[in-house]
Amino acid sequence: MKNVAVIGAGTMGNGIAHTFAQSGFKVQLIDISESSLKRGMDTIAKNLDRMVAKEKITEADKQTTLANITTFTDVSEGVEYASLVVEAATENIDLKLKIFKQLDEACPEDTILATNTSSISITQIAAVTSRPDMVIGMHFMNPVPIMKLVEIIRGYNTSDEVTNTIMELSKTLGKIPTEVNDYPGFVANRILMPMINESIETLYNGVAGVEEIDTVMKLGMAHPMGPLQLADFIGLDVCLSILNVMYDGFKNPKYAPCPLLVNMVRAGKLGVKSGEGFYDYSESRKAEHISKQFQK
Repeated sequence: MKNVAVIGAGTMGNGIAHTFAQSGFKVQLIDISESSLKRGMDTIAKNLDRMVAKEKITEADKQTTLANITTFTDVSEGVEYASLVVEAATENIDLKLKIFKQLDEACPEDTILATNTSSISITQIAAVTSRPDMVIGMHFMNPVPIMKLVEIIRGYNTSDEVTNTIMELSKTLGKIPTEVNDYPGFVANRILMPMINESIETLYNGVAGVEEIDTVMKLGMAHPMGPLQLADFIGLDVCLSILNVMYDGFKNPKYAPCPLLVNMVRAGKLGVKSGEGFYDYSESRKAEHISKQFQK
């Protein structure tokens, strides 16, 4: 398996493409937008430059990695010879179902179809294909080139052979794969998102400010980043989407998103990607907390 297609050139997609290409795979990076592909390739090049500067790789390694990636705007053309496709599009169920129907029709019959979804049912995604036994979750962590964990999620029909193949493949990338079953949020987000949501509730109820909440969790619990800053980096829209998937899946009120999170997403305050979330990421006030806006 040396030929991998990645769907989506955004934050996760370009990170996944980077990781496979650096490990010697030929990668077809696919996105509907040429501008998105250019941004994705520029991001990969910048991340490789950082690795060269830190002497983790050589300039020759960088050039080889970039040469391993080919970009496409046509899905059918991009997946024509793929042994594995990793979908890394927006966390939206309707979009993912549409993509997997298309992939099922376009890919060779022995191609494994993987999704980088962070919460959506693998079984539901697999059900729209003619190969549910060959659909699996590969949930990479951000930033993909650095983070070691990959959650490997088995759908109801995912075969042992496909699971074992993806587990071993993940190890060749230098990752540590961990197999989990297909329930809303899997393991990582089933635990992480309620913590982030409770942190937002704590802010919303006026118990403490942004900086204070993050300081308590960093210094008191030895977290490398506070939960509100982490939410900004994940994207508040992504956090809301994951919480909604778990709330709908479990019908348990403990997963209901905090009203403050809902309002911030409605207002377009999505975190780092929009320039403002619980912190201000503009050049003039970079990473300054703006907690006075958040209380009831």
